[in-house]
Amino acid sequence: MIDLKFPDGSVRQYEPGTSGRDIAAAISPSLVKRTVLVRLDGELIDLDRPITPALIKGEGRIEFLTRDDPASLDTLRHDVSHIMAQAVQELFPGTQVTIGPAIDEGFYYDFARDEPFSLDDLPAIEARMKEIVDRDEKLTREEVDRDAAIADFKAMGEAYKAEIIADLPATAPISVYHQGPWKDLCLGPHFPSTRPVGKAFKLTKLAGAYWRGDHRNAQLQRIYGTAWASEADLEAYLTRLEEAEKRDHRKLGALMDLFHIQEEGKGMVFWHPKGWTLYRTLQNYVRRRMEAGGYEEVKTPQVLDRSLWERSGHWEKFHASMFTCETEDGVFAIKPMNCPGHVQIFNHGQKSYRDLPIRLAEFEGLHRNEGSGGLHGLLRVRQLAQDDAHVFCREDQIEEESRAFIEMLRVVYDDLGVELHSVKLALRPDLRFGADENWTIAEDTLERAANAAGVEVERIPNEGAFYGPKLEFHLRDAIGRTWQCGTLQLDYVLPERLDASYIAEDGMKHRPVMLHRAILGSLERFTGVLIEHYAGALPLWLTPTQVVVATITQDADAYAVKAVAALKKAGLRAEADLRNEKVGYKVREHSLAKVPIIAVVGRREAEENTVALRRLGSNDQTILSLEEAAKLIATEALPPDLQ
Repeated sequence: MIDLKFPDGSVRQYEPGTSGRDIAAAISPSLVKRTVLVRLDGELIDLDRPITPALIKGEGRIEFLTRDDPASLDTLRHDVSHIMAQAVQELFPGTQVTIGPAIDEGFYYDFARDEPFSLDDLPAIEARMKEIVDRDEKLTREEVDRDAAIADFKAMGEAYKAEIIADLPATAPISVYHQGPWKDLCLGPHFPSTRPVGKAFKLTKLAGAYWRGDHRNAQLQRIYGTAWASEADLEAYLTRLEEAEKRDHRKLGALMDLFHIQEEGKGMVFWHPKGWTLYRTLQNYVRRRMEAGGYEEVKTPQVLDRSLWERSGHWEKFHASMFTCETEDGVFAIKPMNCPGHVQIFNHGQKSYRDLPIRLAEFEGLHRNEGSGGLHGLLRVRQLAQDDAHVFCREDQIEEESRAFIEMLRVVYDDLGVELHSVKLALRPDLRFGADENWTIAEDTLERAANAAGVEVERIPNEGAFYGPKLEFHLRDAIGRTWQCGTLQLDYVLPERLDASYIAEDGMKHRPVMLHRAILGSLERFTGVLIEHYAGALPLWLTPTQVVVATITQDADAYAVKAVAALKKAGLRAEADLRNEKVGYKVREHSLAKVPIIAVVGRREAEENTVALRRLGSNDQTILSLEEAAKLIATEALPPDLQ
């Protein structure tokens, strides 16, 4: 018999092989009618999956989930990706399916097909998907023999599925889900049939994608979609999409003359003067916060010998994402992260326990060979910099250093006008280095540190780095989207692999603990997030051009130049618009470029030594003397840490 613990605390015994459906039906006919998934010791399983001792990973806690439960949403989206794949293969015979996961706010499926899909195909696919929902196709799980499954998928013309199966670990069970007459290789879980999925879905876009993310492999066609538990949720999401389109940092970046990216430098940013001003202002603000927090800035080489990356473990884990070059001295890699270099600085010279903690920061450029299909403006690039730092400390200092970091992150996010939405604790991955006891200590210590800083964390399995668990800090923007930017990682592994040590009180060598931390993460990505969060109308202290002095007539040109000089002397970023255009045209143009303050000057202002200030988004204007205006705006434009 197996013991199962219910949400009310009661424990009941069942025969091994009893399904969630059987248990729910015995409790209440209405319960089994409403249930689409079972959660067993925190893991979701199919309603009809036989519950065996092997599935019980803890106390045997069992819960029954409805389709409207937030925990069911990812499964609903995965179901819709399967429904889409079935619809595509019904409409376009000969198309091969590859992978189709649920993702944040939706799903996608990658297809191999000789003919390209077009946007005109999407309505027909959606219509067939709704037919499949109406058919109420049953979803049933089957475990199959590996060799038989490979042969079966090859016979179906599904070469990609056969390759996936062949590459799975020898001990991994092979499960296939039947969806009416259609089937797919899948771990599951899934709803019992297609009808409970509902029709609150929409296909949104097409994209290219390389098989397994490798540009050397075949290019596939990806269809993206979104799916929700209700039509109201779908409509709200589509409205957010429309708003996001207006805020797209790539469009605003062009309008504001901040940056561009071109074919000869895929994933690498050409920062224009205004964009670089924004970038440096953001970077210098974080630099000041870090210096105040006891961090010392360093600079490490861009290119390092392969042997260092092998010792650190990065070569094994990230080689495919590293840019490499070969010289007469051997193989080198352009650094994708700073941590091995910072360990080298720590190792240079003997350290005592009295020297710890040592906090090293670096803003130098990093390079990561991201797949071209995933590149997206500033949000996903190949060349980036981070507000990156590493803290080398004793074990008894971990909690305090972590708490101090979280407090600094809160201050920075408040200053930048973004909201800390949630914090997740990414736990040990299957492929990792280091002893399990150290992983347990690291995971528990990070959670205690977060709690001590007043932060509750959500534990997410298998998402940690190969060297340690990490806290992921998610912010929420003005239209409700969440972005994972800040991270705090606790690492016992790299100090061991790279032989870092300090002399402890006992006179013996001990390993330091290493904290990897970033508040903004990629400065490129965070800049893109800020542009979209503010829809381009950045806070005055961050905006590249804070004041434009626009002339009404050419008679005021000399005064406009004088006004700009006075504003610059006050520490402001100002420029003159002396073009022979109507002032209304100038105001509209600079408003579209999100200039926060326009100082309009004409003959009267020149004679009276005044300016007429117009604020972005307002039709009102305020008349001030030039001296008063410069002082007022300069005070407003001070960065938060200097106020």
